[in-house]
Amino acid sequence: MAKVTLVFAVLLIALGLAGFLGTGSAHPTALIPAGIGLLLGIFGLLAITPHENRRRLFMHINVSIGLVGFLGTMAEIFRTMASSKAVDLAALGAKLVLAWLLLIYVALCARSFIAARRTGKV
Repeated sequence: MAKVTLVFAVLLIALGLAGFLGTGSAHPTALIPAGIGLLLGIFGLLAITPHENRRRLFMHINVSIGLVGFLGTMAEIFRTMASSKAVDLAALGAKLVLAWLLLIYVALCARSFIAARRTGKV
């Protein structure tokens, strides 16, 4: 699962950089997905270890980052949609992609944790 984490980290960093460069570098908040991706990447690299307890710790940190990121992104999407201001479609699209990527990541982690529990690797 640590290698899957690195794939999602790269996708999130690419999303953040695309959003930032796509806005003409005018909106630094577009780099939020890249920041989440960077955190996932760091802890994902730390999770690549033969020590099971260390791997478990860093993967739990990663899934926590993913879950908090997903919930925060969803709250921001709902706040944006409830606002009376004009909606920036590029920003909304990036938020939706971020939410989907994080939801998929958290679901994959949960599935992996359940499978590990069933096989007795915990």
